Amino acid sequence: MFNFEYSNPTKILFGKGQIAAINREIPSGAKVLMTYGGGSIRSNGVYDQVKAALAQRHVVEFGGIQPNPEYRTLMEAVQLARAEKAEFLLAVGGGSVLDGTKFIAAAIPFEGEPWDIVQKGAEVKSAVPLGSVLTLPATGSEANPFAVISRSETGEKLAFSSPHVYPKFSVLDPETTFSLPPRQVANGIVDAFVHTMEQYLTFPANAELNDRFAESILQTLVEIGPKTLANPTDYDARATFVWTATMALNGLIGCGVPQDWATHMIGHELTALYGIDHARTLAVVAPHLYRVLRRDKAAKLLQYGERVWGIREGSDEDRIEAAIRRTEEFFESLGVPTRLARYEGVRPDTPREVAQRLKQRGMEKLGERGAVAPPVVEEILQRSLAA
Repeated sequence: MFNFEYSNPTKILFGKGQIAAINREIPSGAKVLMTYGGGSIRSNGVYDQVKAALAQRHVVEFGGIQPNPEYRTLMEAVQLARAEKAEFLLAVGGGSVLDGTKFIAAAIPFEGEPWDIVQKGAEVKSAVPLGSVLTLPATGSEANPFAVISRSETGEKLAFSSPHVYPKFSVLDPETTFSLPPRQVANGIVDAFVHTMEQYLTFPANAELNDRFAESILQTLVEIGPKTLANPTDYDARATFVWTATMALNGLIGCGVPQDWATHMIGHELTALYGIDHARTLAVVAPHLYRVLRRDKAAKLLQYGERVWGIREGSDEDRIEAAIRRTEEFFESLGVPTRLARYEGVRPDTPREVAQRLKQRGMEKLGERGAVAPPVVEEILQRSLAA
């Protein structure tokens, strides 16, 4: 096990009716900027609950944050927040709204070009405090310091991280997710699954407890995923899914272990090029990455196959392939394709283009061993393009 430091300052308010408690979590007298996406919170009742909870406060609203939040839109929110002298940000929505609000929080006091935060890794020295009301379980953004921001005019989708943008609190009320479309639920299951795999399917680090944490998350998603997809108002199933997605990326299972994240970096480029849902890019990359890197990941692939899927018989090669196939079958059972060839408009030269884009960003040694170089990226995507 590697040395590590772990701290997660986000307070979680979990369960039915917890939106009513947000008023006490925001500093008294603070001017609040409430951010949200396309307006689904109005139709599912969350907007009214939030407004009721903050009825005695000065609240300014900013809506329209897109899936894969756009820099230009976020800068409009920054201008509004500065003009209104917002002192607290409240993100109401899914991971994109949270990620966008984290960027807004960092950009408001930032001196210089805010895009440098994501493009050049400029240091975030401070941020406006923020909280969240989660309505879409998937990214874990409600309890971590990460965010991913897009800029369509330059074709970029880039990540940043800062301890200053941890939410002060996050409300996780499973009932707010009951009205989600099946596609978004399926995406959330895949997203949480691959988040876990990025921190687990690397190489052994004698971190048995963290391995078991990760395996329990994966097993839970396999068991609960189809159930919550088929029965969206089953409170216990949905509550388990919501909490599992948070646990997949709140920092705990990554303590003391090597991490990969190549699947995500490749997937970001596919979203930037073709607008494919984030989780769906992960599904078309991950299984093929596991096959290409099966030797480097052999020990953990065998462990994963045995502990998550119960695969114990056959040669090592057979067991590894069976584990990867079971992963693909699980994603496909949720309605999430595992072949890039299934998406219309994907160009034949996409593998080379993605590899070149990553090279231009200096991402030439991805993965836990730095072994995912541009030619490896090309091979992974060529496999995915093969129908």
